[in-house]
Amino acid sequence: MNIELNVSRMKVIIISVTMKDVARKAGLSIATISKYINGGNVLKENRVIIDKAIKELGFEVNEIARGLKTNKTMTVGLLIPSLENIFFTSILSNIESILIDKGYSTIICDYKEDKSLEKQKLDFLVKKMVDGIVTMPMGCDLEIINSVIGRNIPVVLIDRALKGVDCDAVLVDNLNASYNAVEQLIILGHKRIGIICGPDDIYTAQERLRGYERVHEDYAMTVDHKLVKKGDYQIESGYRLLLELIKMKEPPTAVLVTNYEMTLGAIMAINESDIKIPDDISFIGFDNLQLAKVVKPPLSIVIQPVKQIGEVAANMLLKRLRGDGSSFPSMVRLKTELILKDSVRKIGD
Repeated sequence: MNIELNVSRMKVIIISVTMKDVARKAGLSIATISKYINGGNVLKENRVIIDKAIKELGFEVNEIARGLKTNKTMTVGLLIPSLENIFFTSILSNIESILIDKGYSTIICDYKEDKSLEKQKLDFLVKKMVDGIVTMPMGCDLEIINSVIGRNIPVVLIDRALKGVDCDAVLVDNLNASYNAVEQLIILGHKRIGIICGPDDIYTAQERLRGYERVHEDYAMTVDHKLVKKGDYQIESGYRLLLELIKMKEPPTAVLVTNYEMTLGAIMAINESDIKIPDDISFIGFDNLQLAKVVKPPLSIVIQPVKQIGEVAANMLLKRLRGDGSSFPSMVRLKTELILKDSVRKIGD
């Protein structure tokens, strides 16, 4: 359809490109073009042809009109605790790459580790008519998230599980992550092992502490609760709590720090103190392999499968968006990797 407008003495012609024009340019049926534009699966070679035709013609999808017609907006909401956390943003990047490839746009929300803001952001995404939501919950009101699920909006939880919510989840095997790390320290002869974990109300913190406690039980070792420090997953708490451990009358010979930010803070505290790794204290951190390579001596570290978390979560959501309800709800637990470097030593060496 061509619309002519006279602006002063200048004639402006606005050309509206339709799906029919794209079909003609691509040499394919309108049905195929429509299916592709609305997120359906078409042959790879046809996708290339359609993309080329769309680009050459300057065709733009009217998302509002499409949403009203199909009841789909081709958008997905991504809700995380903090955009300043490299672990969270790395997962988001991997999720977004897969969704974009399937024709979805994303709305990314940061609730700044505030439970009330988490509720507001979740409500915001629903009002934006997103087709699905991937979230890393802090302590969201179960009634609210269940109301989202009740609207037939697929929800996938990542990193943290919620009791009383029937939805898919992609988790890391946090219990065995800390179990394996502490076990290696025990094998090396350490008996006083400190841990800096997260808040009591965070699922990952609960699981990592359980792993620490369980390995002590399995090796018939008593847990000294003075060696258990609970931070808030921020740099300052890692710094402060590490200082508390090394200033004890009988300090630990080894410590496990259970997230990246607190690992960074703990290393800062050690650098400002008179102690050395591993001579005075053996050290295992979490999450960031790059940090492990920069610090001297190289840090032992628990690596979470960031890329795999994002890929599994994105594909799980896409499965639900296609209407595939098989194996619902699914809970996938991914394994971590423990990399031992020069920051740990055998007692007596």
